[in-house]
Amino acid sequence: MNEAIQKYNQTVAEVDICNNLANLIDEQLMDAESKIWHSHPVWFIAENPIVGYSKQKRGIRLMFWSGTDFEEESLIPGTGKFKDASIYYNDVSEIVDKDLKRWLKKSIDIQWDYKNLVKRKGKLERLK
Repeated sequence: MNEAIQKYNQTVAEVDICNNLANLIDEQLMDAESKIWHSHPVWFIAENPIVGYSKQKRGIRLMFWSGTDFEEESLIPGTGKFKDASIYYNDVSEIVDKDLKRWLKKSIDIQWDYKNLVKRKGKLERLK
């Protein structure tokens, strides 16, 4: 696990949830780069954000940047013009490894180009 992400995880009460998520994400996205981005752990493929999590009032929010196109009932679509979708966890027992692994596979296969969002003046284009 990335050292900066380990440090982040230690700052939240839900350290078990965060460690579990980080380990599963690292296991499934072996070629991804992980780092703290905008104060939260995020994984990137070819500099494009794929998945990340953060502490929110509702719990630990696991967000997939292209998640609305995964067509998964458990993932809640974002409210903006982007393609993000999330799920919230309040206990490590709520994490279903099988579901998370499926979503992570989809995050490789289904990607929108967030890397060039500013260059394209807010217009998203599908990569995969």
